[in-house]
Amino acid sequence: MYHKEKSIQMKSSASALYNNLSVLRIAPRSLTYFTVVHANMVNMVSASWDGLNYSHRQLQSKEANVATSSSLIMQAAWCVLPSRDILVLTSQKGIQMYESDGSIMVYWHALDTPETQTAQAVFARGIAAVREKYICVGISSGSMLVFDVPIKGSNITLSEVLEEHKESITDLASECSGSLECIADMVSADDSGNLCVWKSGEDFQLLNKIPGFDMSCSSVKLWKGTVVAGYGTGQIRLYEAVTGIVHAEVNAHARWIYSLDIAPFSGLIVHMYNECVTDTQICGAKFCDGDGYAFAVTGYDLSEIIRYTQV
Repeated sequence: MYHKEKSIQMKSSASALYNNLSVLRIAPRSLTYFTVVHANMVNMVSASWDGLNYSHRQLQSKEANVATSSSLIMQAAWCVLPSRDILVLTSQKGIQMYESDGSIMVYWHALDTPETQTAQAVFARGIAAVREKYICVGISSGSMLVFDVPIKGSNITLSEVLEEHKESITDLASECSGSLECIADMVSADDSGNLCVWKSGEDFQLLNKIPGFDMSCSSVKLWKGTVVAGYGTGQIRLYEAVTGIVHAEVNAHARWIYSLDIAPFSGLIVHMYNECVTDTQICGAKFCDGDGYAFAVTGYDLSEIIRYTQV
């Protein structure tokens, strides 16, 4: 059972985007960082564990070396690598990578934009840290960019482009159990509901393609070889990553699934709790720790992060 805690106020409200909440736990400093996207801004809140101290920062999407240009941000998420934590922002213009506290931009990657106007929008969406040194980011064309991240510094390089999807990438997820025995360590989802399962390395290998059913897969997770996928139908499906076999299907939601998360240290996936946030379109949900002791949610047009803890 969970108990609702005091909400965290933000400088501006949450946009109606998939997976519009990211959480980073800083145990040595007893802090938790939260990010929520609003239009061309990212609200970043640093909260002490005792709930007494908060600090706010806002990051804006900008083109490299152009102070006045900005574009809509599609997602903000922390990528936790063994050597460092990177805050990644994706937008209509490109991909920005910051030190974990948002203080310094360490890398900028501009998206290729067509010279002539097209019907298809250009943007980046879907972010995942994979194994020791990779950060993967999805693109509206269906491509995925693989960045090689050094232990420190800004010498980040684009090492590979994966091109199995034909529709816009909606979400990426990496193996979150920490197991080195898992064959599959990344899964990608797109607007048609198709899933691709990958093995990382110097060259990423496609292990399996799980077909969709012409409905967007908006959020996906990977845990101990199991893919957990949420769809626009309101369904949640659990697949075996390598074979694509369906383990279970959950039909408890009447509307679009906007966000999924897994607490990797808590054991089996079971139903423990449900909560109705009245008159709110939930657009982000994240556990605040690996044990699932606390979680947080955001909602469209809400200027707060709602938190729950176990009792």
